[in-house]
Amino acid sequence: MYNLNEYERQRRIAESTKKLYPPGTRIELIHMNEPHAPVPAGTRGTVKFVDSMGTIFPEWDNNRTIGIVPGEDSFRKLTQEEIEAENQSKSEVEDETPDEDSGMTMGM
Repeated sequence: MYNLNEYERQRRIAESTKKLYPPGTRIELIHMNEPHAPVPAGTRGTVKFVDSMGTIFPEWDNNRTIGIVPGEDSFRKLTQEEIEAENQSKSEVEDETPDEDSGMTMGM
């Protein structure tokens, strides 16, 4: 039987998890305890929300949306330096992408 103390304990864990991993937090998966279709280790994602059970639901960079369970799955927050490096890398890729207007035009 599920008693009130267990419910309260789970609620507190979920609230704590929500504070530790607010929406927008960048994380990296170390290991997912999911035998059927796990997200590959090393995949990074952005936390979208934490549910009432404390499951973290990120949007993974590989477009997966499966949640992770603290205590069962292994993951970590990215450091500010890692986030800055990601942002720098993204801006360099954007700078290398040619604009539609920058193509050569043929004269008549």
